[in-house]
Amino acid sequence: MVTYLHHNSLAITTFIYRVSVLFALCITLFTNPALSGYNNPLQDFCVADLQATPSNTGYPCKSQVTSEDFFYSGLSTPLNTSNPKGVAANRANLMTFPGLNTMGISMYNVAVAAGVANPPHSHPGVTEAGVVVEGLVLIGFLTNNYTLYSKVAGPGDMFVIPPGLIHYEMNVGKTEARLLTVVASEWPSEVLVPHTLFLAKPAIPDFVLKKIFKTDGKTINMLRTKLAN
Repeated sequence: MVTYLHHNSLAITTFIYRVSVLFALCITLFTNPALSGYNNPLQDFCVADLQATPSNTGYPCKSQVTSEDFFYSGLSTPLNTSNPKGVAANRANLMTFPGLNTMGISMYNVAVAAGVANPPHSHPGVTEAGVVVEGLVLIGFLTNNYTLYSKVAGPGDMFVIPPGLIHYEMNVGKTEARLLTVVASEWPSEVLVPHTLFLAKPAIPDFVLKKIFKTDGKTINMLRTKLAN
């Protein structure tokens, strides 16, 4: 009984700690204009009407709003990393949670299989931050002067990626890793570096890629094939 109570107390303490870290993360993004894309609209909120036709400025506001528009349970859906990429994510953004419209924030529950890397990518103009919930994850980002900042993060460790910088995550543990991340935009764009270079349509000419990477056409075609699958 004593052992059970000890483990139960430890689990509760760990859970509270993780939630506290994530809460601090959200508060930071919301209250710091340098990190958030929040544009201080004149109205208190604008729940997006996804049934309407969007304009150049986005979706119009719903005319009838209820409490349900400000709550979302989709992040808790079980994740399955048994796919070719080895990565799975639940997304809370404008298109899945319309209540985030104009709020300048989105959240993601991400699972990464052991030994798998999330390709180098960026979110133009916006900050990303998060916390590792389970596993060991090597997280790194590159600055514009080609400096790499990286570290292996474990459960409870928080990280931040400065606006628009190329970054990656790799599960370096022996079990599945999970992260909770927040991006300072309700509908952030994502630029996957290798896919942008090798899967662009129309394609970047082979002679350009061969010159840039100082390699041959066979290697370029091999990379295109692997990235396409």
